[in-house]
Amino acid sequence: MNQLGTIFKFELKGYMKNKVFVGVTIFLVALVAVVMFFPRVSGGFVGGEEESSEGAGMDEQGTGQAEDREGYPVMLVAASGEGTLSSDSMETLRQAFSQAFMDYDVRIAEKDAEDVKEEILSEDAECAFVFDSLTSYTYYVGNLSMNDQNSYRASEVLEGMFRMNAMVEKGVSPEEAQEILQTPITYETESLGKDQIQNFFYTYIMIFALYMVILLYGQMVATNVATEKSSRAMELLITSAKPASMMFGKVFASCFAGFIQLVAVFGSALLFYQINAPYWGGNEIISSIFAIPTELLIYMLVFFVLGFLIYAFLYGAVGSTASKLEDINTSVMPITLLFIVGFFVVIFSMTNGSVDNLLMKICSFVPFTSPMAMFTRIAMSTVPFYEIVISIVILIASVFGIGALSARIYRVGVLLYGKPPKIGAVLKSVWKA
Repeated sequence: MNQLGTIFKFELKGYMKNKVFVGVTIFLVALVAVVMFFPRVSGGFVGGEEESSEGAGMDEQGTGQAEDREGYPVMLVAASGEGTLSSDSMETLRQAFSQAFMDYDVRIAEKDAEDVKEEILSEDAECAFVFDSLTSYTYYVGNLSMNDQNSYRASEVLEGMFRMNAMVEKGVSPEEAQEILQTPITYETESLGKDQIQNFFYTYIMIFALYMVILLYGQMVATNVATEKSSRAMELLITSAKPASMMFGKVFASCFAGFIQLVAVFGSALLFYQINAPYWGGNEIISSIFAIPTELLIYMLVFFVLGFLIYAFLYGAVGSTASKLEDINTSVMPITLLFIVGFFVVIFSMTNGSVDNLLMKICSFVPFTSPMAMFTRIAMSTVPFYEIVISIVILIASVFGIGALSARIYRVGVLLYGKPPKIGAVLKSVWKA
């Protein structure tokens, strides 16, 4: 136990003095600070402009129709041919589009389609709607953005106008028609289980954090072991410390260092969010990330630690079989691929909204994938408590089993030099040892 504690302190001290470790931690905290303080800083620059813009957007009656939008992107509305739409209809369209597209300066273009295209190509206008009738138009735009929703919004406006005109033609007054069309639909949604949309973001962040920490620190454990072995320092170390104590000390130190880094990053994020919460304006995505239930935080910690230990033991054992640093990537590739496969199974299930599919249920009880799969199901679905207990028990048993096996492999591997041995030869040596 004394040897384990000594090695643990030595390895942890090495992490704390490692410039890369400290630099990455500081960089991540600074990045989180920039993101969390952005609304406060940007609000100081644009707050006055937004207020004045809102005032400029009100007409004399206070209807909110922006008549003076100088500096806004220009949107043109035009008729495809002479006599297609009357001037009154075009003015009605312009007013309706001004209400629907508050971020544009909507203008009537007394030109044909070719002239409208020229204005867009010369960047005098950003986009244009050329109407054949109130129910048919062509949308022109220079570069069509992936997020361009203008056609969808325009179609909604035209639908409302068409229905109002149809009702007026049938004898309904314009006021009554408008009241009918603007009648709000109220509804409530009551989830009897978990709200997947609300829980998606912090679940994704936890899974991604586990992914990065395991790959980063697992590789560091393997690299440290291979470095000591290739420099022949291992031969001196094993004369004064048991191989098992050396491996467990390295693994526990890397786990603790990773935990410190995560606490620093996520703790600073929570602190900075609390300071700047009013400036986020009740952003649902950000709020959901920092509204993790205590029960879920406990599950996150349990699965995170157990999952990390399993892979760290494997990386440490495999690293002991490599004689040169150049062999590390090849040696740990099967472990890395195993973890990546589990990661993508979870991510695809999350994005599809089917976290309780058969594959995820199987992965919830496989120790190499259960830290991600079971936690995802707990966060985004309703999982029977006995399934959670079974998954954790299997995971704990696997940690002890893989830890014991990895210690035996480590004891044999540190004395193997030359070409990296095959897994069968290593297991055979462990069996004889």
